[in-house]
Amino acid sequence: MAVTIAAPVAGVENTILPTPTVACTNSLLFIADQTIPDGTEVERGAILDKIWEVENNGTCNYDERYRLKLIGGSELGAKPEQALYPARSGTQFQIYIRFIAPQEAGTVRSAWQAFDPQGNPFGDPIYLEVLVK
Repeated sequence: MAVTIAAPVAGVENTILPTPTVACTNSLLFIADQTIPDGTEVERGAILDKIWEVENNGTCNYDERYRLKLIGGSELGAKPEQALYPARSGTQFQIYIRFIAPQEAGTVRSAWQAFDPQGNPFGDPIYLEVLVK
């Protein structure tokens, strides 16, 4: 907590007053799929380079302690925990993950969410959803 010294007042002793520290707020806004729109048909075993456009629309700056984690579906060959790109509050950036389509035909989904340094999820989940032929 920061400390502020109050201005002197005649006949009154100087007083040290605490300055409140305001906690920042974590948030992540999904903007658009830059590659592989939902429902895209892909071949079995295909390499899928997925890019999402997102924004850090909270008041906290992301650093190396922030993570992107698999929260549902298949990891599709990706690590289930990824570094979340360091991003300052108010900036737009891209998240990139390389996936591999499964050998089984059908619709497959891989859902991800941002986590703060304390392990709390926040913001919009993002996902890849494809139809494997």
